[in-house]
Amino acid sequence: MIQSNMAPLGMAVAPHHLASESALAVLRDGGNAIEAMVAAAATIAVVYPHMNGLGGDGFWLVLPPNGDPVAIDASGAAGSLATIDFYRGERAIPHRGPAAALTVAGTVSGWQEALTLSGELGGEPLPLPRLLRDAIRYAADGIPVTASQAAATAEKQHELAHQPGFAATFLPDGDAPRPGSRFTQPALAQTLSLLSEQGLDSFYRGELAHHLAREMVALGMPVTLADLQQQRARRCTPLHVAHSEGDLWNIAPPTQGLVSLAILGVTDHLAMAQADEAQTVHRIVEATKKAFALRDAHLTDPRHMRCEAQSLLTQDHFATLASQVSETQAAPWGTGRGPGDTVWMGVMDSSGLAVSFIQSIYHEFGSGVVIPGTGITWQNRGAAFSLDADHLLALAPGKQPFHTLNPAAARLKDGRTLVYGAMGGDGQPQTQAAIFTRHVIQGMPLQQAVSAPRWLLGRTWGNASDSLKLEGRFAPESVARLRQLGHEVELLPDFSEAVGHAGAIVRHNNGMLEGACDPRSNGSASGF
Repeated sequence: MIQSNMAPLGMAVAPHHLASESALAVLRDGGNAIEAMVAAAATIAVVYPHMNGLGGDGFWLVLPPNGDPVAIDASGAAGSLATIDFYRGERAIPHRGPAAALTVAGTVSGWQEALTLSGELGGEPLPLPRLLRDAIRYAADGIPVTASQAAATAEKQHELAHQPGFAATFLPDGDAPRPGSRFTQPALAQTLSLLSEQGLDSFYRGELAHHLAREMVALGMPVTLADLQQQRARRCTPLHVAHSEGDLWNIAPPTQGLVSLAILGVTDHLAMAQADEAQTVHRIVEATKKAFALRDAHLTDPRHMRCEAQSLLTQDHFATLASQVSETQAAPWGTGRGPGDTVWMGVMDSSGLAVSFIQSIYHEFGSGVVIPGTGITWQNRGAAFSLDADHLLALAPGKQPFHTLNPAAARLKDGRTLVYGAMGGDGQPQTQAAIFTRHVIQGMPLQQAVSAPRWLLGRTWGNASDSLKLEGRFAPESVARLRQLGHEVELLPDFSEAVGHAGAIVRHNNGMLEGACDPRSNGSASGF
């Protein structure tokens, strides 16, 4: 069994070990957790290009040593040309191609806003070229292709090979790369070098922005230079739940952070400490159905919400929903929101600063469009919009799409601080509930809580069915009991990427930092 790592001065967790090492190197050089996360975010964009990149979105949850948590929404809005009429003749927004690349990429604006926040917290900032150094070198000199990237490329090659720039970037020698082969991204190295020299704002209002806009017009994307120029990450108050174990935070709409908090709010009324394996899965799955119903009824761009998201997270509401959970029968289940490729990363430093972070391009390789001359793969997050003008998620220029992304954090009543999260569309809130319940409520060691077999209700990347999927390592009697309760159970491989890549960091009361990384990923928990 993999053991968690512990260290006194700094800890970084990422689903690729080179990203966690980039963060750790910045901490060793005197940088804080935010600066370390920017370095990790740049590196992970290079070394896990099927999961995230500069052409995607990001969300930050920052816990200062003292004071209230700060959230940063670094997601982009639909382009000014992205009207319902633009998609006339389509039944839905395409998931691939230039028409799928309809939202501004926000993640780089989030790096910039996070570094501004870092400066406000004090200390001598590290220069931007230092933070992007590893990413530039990995893009220029190459990295070994992971099994995850090789498998995703091979699986999606037939639908992506003809998309602009994809084959030239991701199909060296005309085919999917082999695991362990050297993969270089010279155009992305040049883009990162330009950002390090001219500043992150260049992505939206500088030389790079003008280049991006020209290429977008040529490709027929509904995003303009003016759209790029209007993009700015915004700080916002995170959603909060007063749990019996402590204070929990997550990201407000347009993300589904409400779902993650609602699941834990409902299960807080369901005696999880005494639950066995089957009861744990059943109760969390039933709470998930309640939380997804809240999501589907309410969550959209916050400017279009009919109520305040925080108003849905009351103890009275949780108690009512918990009373509707049957211990003997699974409730009916419809459909989920579908897949999402994402990376979650966490960093804590010796000052007590903690960061929970997510970065994504939505589906594997996003839209599949690589903007010429930049190496940037553009996201397809806008595929979450509806072309029904009366739908809650109806497409409109300047509107933010629905997001599955939601990094989590907690300050526990016993004095510990926890940051945690996962990738995986519908699976993100379910995995968060699994980790929190197992570790905090049931006392399972941190690494074991991350490594233990997980489940997924609904769909995530690589899966099209909405069944309850269980990893094969669950006890046969637990699987049988869940079927007896009425769950439509489908078995996955023992360590399946379908349940996502998770991670967590805990700051203990003695100041020691403990990190756990998912064995389903190529990551590590690195400390010093």
